Amino acid sequence: MTGLLVGAIFGAVFVVVNAQSPLNTVTVNLLRVAACLGAASVIAMWFATARKAQSTGDPRRNMFGRGYLIIVAAEAILLFGGVRVLAAWGLPEQANVGWVAFGVGVHFIALAPIWKDWSIAVPGAALTLLGAAGLVLAPTAAVAWVPFVSGVLSGVVLLSGTITFGWRAVTARTT
Repeated sequence: MTGLLVGAIFGAVFVVVNAQSPLNTVTVNLLRVAACLGAASVIAMWFATARKAQSTGDPRRNMFGRGYLIIVAAEAILLFGGVRVLAAWGLPEQANVGWVAFGVGVHFIALAPIWKDWSIAVPGAALTLLGAAGLVLAPTAAVAWVPFVSGVLSGVVLLSGTITFGWRAVTARTT
């Protein structure tokens, strides 16, 4: 559940930061509130499963070992280096949102075999595609939509996935 907690928080951040014009104010506010509520629900599920795991003595799996650290280090280098490359190419600042979504998606795909959990490759593929779509839109007249496509929709994917898998974890422990 810790991975889901991290994913939910990042999903909410993706939505809150990137929900902006050209969306209208009501839509922006609804998206931000829904994202925060989604993250709060995953936090509640995390606490519920953490208590049950402690009371039943379930063994914990170390998700944040050497393989994870290597992937996160590579991701950080590629994200910050990529942002500089995009700027050098003269792409608008919105392209950065596409690059971040692309990098986070690839991060999930790379973690799937390390964590032996192929279910995370699905949102990883979705984020990779949404990031690529933003990078394609960035040099066009549709540049204003990049934060929505690569940011908000990526956040919705992360939140939907974390809520779904969190709910499965909670209900699996109660049955």
